[in-house]
Amino acid sequence: MAESAAHIVWDWNGTLFQDMDAVITATNAAFGEVGMPAITLETYRENYCVPVPLFYERLMGRAPTAEEWSAMDAAFHQHYTRAHLACGLAEGAAALLAGWRAPGRSQSILSLAGHAEVVALVRGFGIEPHFIRVEGRRGPSGGSKAEQMVAHLAALAEAGVDPGRTVVIGDAADDAVAARHVGAHAVLYTGGSHRRESLLGAGDAVVDTLTDAVAEATRLVGTPTMTHPTGPPTA
Repeated sequence: MAESAAHIVWDWNGTLFQDMDAVITATNAAFGEVGMPAITLETYRENYCVPVPLFYERLMGRAPTAEEWSAMDAAFHQHYTRAHLACGLAEGAAALLAGWRAPGRSQSILSLAGHAEVVALVRGFGIEPHFIRVEGRRGPSGGSKAEQMVAHLAALAEAGVDPGRTVVIGDAADDAVAARHVGAHAVLYTGGSHRRESLLGAGDAVVDTLTDAVAEATRLVGTPTMTHPTGPPTA
């Protein structure tokens, strides 16, 4: 029997897509809805966690009410939709994606951002052919990635993807939690939403560049020789 493919599940926001400037702009708009002062990127990275209502609670000193959460969530997405248009791919990301796409290796995207938004951006950057699946959030915002990861890998099983030979690369501790939830490996990247100190607490490999992330993924799952798998449509 052929060995299963070595697979990377990429996070999108803060990992492949460098949108932290837009995130800070939108977060401060959300905080303005409840009379909170603006925060810096450093403060964001010191406190960020998912689900997002818990992140807001850390900075507000209490949980937002249902009405506050609704207003903050709407403000965030309204401002992010405008601000993210000025953001681009992480440095070197396109070349890394092209380099990983080889016999015996595959990759996908799983994001907590809205599905239609993620697919549109991936297509706009011209990188969609590198992935066997591109998937964003299809339900309401504010959740975590673990359950989403279960469905994602179940959909990829028909393409020969095995969780044990899968590496999740992301910028948040939640990516490591999601990886463990399905029996996959994780590599955490310091260029996004979390400080290095926060990521180290997850107990997985922590790297400062996406090049190092791919190198660690290669070390973890290797590169068997087999035909590049095909999978379900990305939309």
